[in-house]
Amino acid sequence: MASISHRAQKLPASPIRKLGPYADAAKARGIRVHHLNIGQPDVATPRGMIEAYQSYDEKVLAYGPSQGLPGLRSAIANYFVKLGIKLEPDHVNVTFGGSEAVGFAFSAVTDPGDEILTTEPFYANYLGFAASTGVTITSVPARADHAFHLPSDAELEAAITPKTKAMIVCSPNNPTGTVYTKEEMERLGKICEKHDLYLISDEVYREFAYGETPTSALSLPCAHDRVIVVDSVSKRFSACGARVGCVIAKNPILLNVFMRMCFARLCPATVDQIAAIAAYDTPQSYFDDVVAEYTRRRDALVKGLNSIKGVSAPMPEGAFYLVTTLPVDDADEFAKWLLTDFNHEKETVMIAPASGFYSHAELGKHQARIAYVLEVPQLLRSVELLRIALDQYPGRRA
Repeated sequence: MASISHRAQKLPASPIRKLGPYADAAKARGIRVHHLNIGQPDVATPRGMIEAYQSYDEKVLAYGPSQGLPGLRSAIANYFVKLGIKLEPDHVNVTFGGSEAVGFAFSAVTDPGDEILTTEPFYANYLGFAASTGVTITSVPARADHAFHLPSDAELEAAITPKTKAMIVCSPNNPTGTVYTKEEMERLGKICEKHDLYLISDEVYREFAYGETPTSALSLPCAHDRVIVVDSVSKRFSACGARVGCVIAKNPILLNVFMRMCFARLCPATVDQIAAIAAYDTPQSYFDDVVAEYTRRRDALVKGLNSIKGVSAPMPEGAFYLVTTLPVDDADEFAKWLLTDFNHEKETVMIAPASGFYSHAELGKHQARIAYVLEVPQLLRSVELLRIALDQYPGRRA
């Protein structure tokens, strides 16, 4: 039998979804599973976006432009202009979600065998994108007792090798909820300039900040030649099923590369783009209400988790995730046990073990990512279930 590629063999399982069969089996046994494992928002998608889907009535569902509908590229550019960032529609290439945007960025600035530097924990799918392009993710640990903020310049620079071609950062961060300060983003820009690296900035959670306003990499002095921004409608508009994202750059060489990548995959989904155009007309009041709701959820969850003996949960500054330290010998085994062996009054919880969010998996051995995408009563119930589960878990450690 013919062998499969080395790239395919290196593709990792998703720490977010790999326990799905165990959750399905638990549900088949009549157990209610509270999903804290996946960042699927439950807030309503803006009504204008839904109505745009419902009103589509063309005779033919035709190809669109490879780089995206002009109306959407303009809407995205105008979104950044409102943030005080000068951006033109020609700087924007529409992609199949933020995932394709990350893949485009990786492919544009690396060759197989090259490295991309980040801090860990990081968004787990970066490992999959790296494997599919033959690239290695190298990482510098960020410390939980510093709320996962940026390591020192010396630590970051020590990890740069001749094979390092770019740094990728995510702020507000998935999985930690950390929002890098303006000073931290400026530090990253200077490091990239010093070492001639590209800075890939994943900004899909920009609207979800509970204090400091996130600083876009597009506002940095190096933005004109070495910044690539990844964005998406999925989380911002609670529209994960609409696979619409974009990759943004001002460097004309990068733009030419992205244009040819767009040609190679023909075009993004037309109807989803039309709906996304409507989404960008969503009033600020929508985001104000959403942020207020997530703030309530965050505060309730953090207070509840930290009330459990042995559990430590830093206060997230953005997004709707946190990484919590658990008093267990192995968070992967604990997450599985919650679905296979535990229930209380026919209920349990599903969490994402944090080992899959690290290059050095052992650093996440006692941690889990929790998404607070449930309403406060369900979050409080989930915390109580975790409290009971930890009391019963045979692998609990001091």
